Amino acid sequence: MSGTAPLSLVVGGSGGVGAAICSALASAGNDVALTYHGNRHRAEGVAATVRQAGQQASVHQLDAGDDTAVRELLDQIATRGLDTLVYAAGPLVSQIHLSRTTPDQMRAHLLQDALGFFNLCHFAIPHLRATRGSVVAVQSAAQFRWAPADGLSVVPKAAVHAVMKGIAKEEGRYGIRANGVALGIIEAGSHTALTERGDIDADYMRAAVKNIPLRTMGQARDVAEAVVWLASDRARYVTGQVIHVDGGYHL
Repeated sequence: MSGTAPLSLVVGGSGGVGAAICSALASAGNDVALTYHGNRHRAEGVAATVRQAGQQASVHQLDAGDDTAVRELLDQIATRGLDTLVYAAGPLVSQIHLSRTTPDQMRAHLLQDALGFFNLCHFAIPHLRATRGSVVAVQSAAQFRWAPADGLSVVPKAAVHAVMKGIAKEEGRYGIRANGVALGIIEAGSHTALTERGDIDADYMRAAVKNIPLRTMGQARDVAEAVVWLASDRARYVTGQVIHVDGGYHL
């Protein structure tokens, strides 16, 4: 993919939230390279939306836990320069308490999510130094206000947050910014999947919404707007920060 527009790599771009991020980035004038884990058809649909907005798009299968695959992808797409790395991926997790979480379960999710994000940043940093680019990591509001039975999601995302802050501190001298967007209950992506498989029911949702000051769930576009702002020059003096897109849940 060649071009003169800024290039954003959206890891997890085929998911519900990731797709909204890709669309919003394209509307803001960015070309988009997006990754998927297993559903190429859905990823191609997202790429078509990017192209309909007048921007270039490419689709790539990726297991972020495979550092060789990550390095090869970054070397492939960043030949024209990489301006933004957006991490919007993460495994679909079971809702179980920590006391019932096995070491193997936690290990698998840490390797896939936390190590996956580290791998991406490790190989993206040389390219982002060249463009004075940015990293935006989608995280969880439950890192800041614990949600029972959500440990398999929160613990790896807390590690993602730590890596993000480290990049902001260490790479600022090279012009790289790193920020996060902490999601609350968003009617897309993993929330939809958990509802469909029965992990979340109507009683759960009624109780959850009562803990949200705005008393409503968010939409994927709410997350996308925050990501696009953080990736843009409008946030040029913002780094190491987290925007809570959670209706006030973290308060």
